[in-house]
Amino acid sequence: MAIKFGTDGWRAIIADQFTFENLRKISKATAIAFEDHPKIKNGIVVGYDTRFLSKEFAECSANVFANHGIKVFLTDSFVTTPTVSLLARDKNLAYGVMITSSHNPPQYNGFKLKDEFGGSMGTASLTKIEKILNEGTDFDYGESSFHENLSSGRIVYIKGRDYYLNVLADKIDIKKIKSSALRILYDAMYGSGQGTLNHLLGAKEIRSEINPSFGGSSPEPVIKNLSPAISELETGNYDIGIVTDGDADRIAILDEKGNFIDAQKTFALLLLYLLEYKKLEGGVVRGFSTSEIIKKICEEYGLKLYTVPIGFKYISELMVKEDILIGAEESGGIGMKIHLPERDGIFNGLLFAEMLAVTNKKLSNLIDEMQSKYGRYYYKRIDQHLTDNEQKISLIETAKGFKEIGGFDVIAKDMLDGCKLILEKAWILVRASGTEPLIRIYCETIDEDFTDKLLSDIKSKFKIS
Repeated sequence: MAIKFGTDGWRAIIADQFTFENLRKISKATAIAFEDHPKIKNGIVVGYDTRFLSKEFAECSANVFANHGIKVFLTDSFVTTPTVSLLARDKNLAYGVMITSSHNPPQYNGFKLKDEFGGSMGTASLTKIEKILNEGTDFDYGESSFHENLSSGRIVYIKGRDYYLNVLADKIDIKKIKSSALRILYDAMYGSGQGTLNHLLGAKEIRSEINPSFGGSSPEPVIKNLSPAISELETGNYDIGIVTDGDADRIAILDEKGNFIDAQKTFALLLLYLLEYKKLEGGVVRGFSTSEIIKKICEEYGLKLYTVPIGFKYISELMVKEDILIGAEESGGIGMKIHLPERDGIFNGLLFAEMLAVTNKKLSNLIDEMQSKYGRYYYKRIDQHLTDNEQKISLIETAKGFKEIGGFDVIAKDMLDGCKLILEKAWILVRASGTEPLIRIYCETIDEDFTDKLLSDIKSKFKIS
């Protein structure tokens, strides 16, 4: 089967399509695609997460690159995805490879590529790799073993975790947070962020051990997967709950009462903190499925707002080209010019803690203040699993023909990515996932019942339960 990159790398089910042989192919194709990269003599970095066989997959990939004549810096332990991005940029390397399937279910693994600037690799580069992959070339992987390449120095270990922690300690006001005596709960979701907030702040951590089954659920920081953290916050005595996904590039925030703060409000609060307290400037880039509250804030401060298709690679590309203060997507991925043109859940969680320490306010109060000024928006997303890709195409085509939803007229349509239906004071987006066999339906209105009504009606129109 053809190997294709989705919105963020290549992902597949372990032992089905994600095999050692396919990993060798994609690693070799990547090596060929960038063998003339101006920084290739400096080498590349390869990292991995806590998933089943991730370390072994990383060693396999590293060996292919080494046998192609590329020096490989292999992390000496599991790391977060933004660690690989930082190392690629700060060590002046050609690119970075991360073995991870991020928030996908436990049976998946994946191959992410990070560009030399420390962000997601763009579409043109990924297309180049796919072309080499699918030409049917019989690849020569070389004969040297992993241990032979390690002994010869073609593969060297790098202390990625230590480097990452030092960068965070330098960029975040750790002293201010500690002196504020904030009580912080961190849920690592069994992912590669485990141990970081405890090390830096002495935070209480849960689900902070290796568990390749992720406790029987996906390591995705969405409300349905957050009951352990919510229960701890409700029974404990904390100021904030911070949750990151499997490779710790995405974040979810819970307030002191255990209430889930959706990714739209998370984005908005960080934007306001950068503007009001850090006095920073720059444009704002948002994914196609993000909230209208961002538009309101940008209008208030006279900021240039860019909207791009879903996939952080589009945000990364723009952050490199333009003066962008912050870029974010709907699913909790946020990048900043003070750190990386890349998502980093740990960095963003620390910035939230810094925000609470600096403002000396409860998180729930900050949200109330923001909503009093910019309005209340009710945002929800439904993920509908499908049997094949043809269904995804069919449902989007069906959505294009809708004239009304829930009895309200569709007044405009936007096909930037999927099909967005614009209603008065509301919008609905129907989009196919780029990494899984499912359709996503997003909806935002100014009333919670209105949001539920529109989602219910479009599900009925699609004949899905």
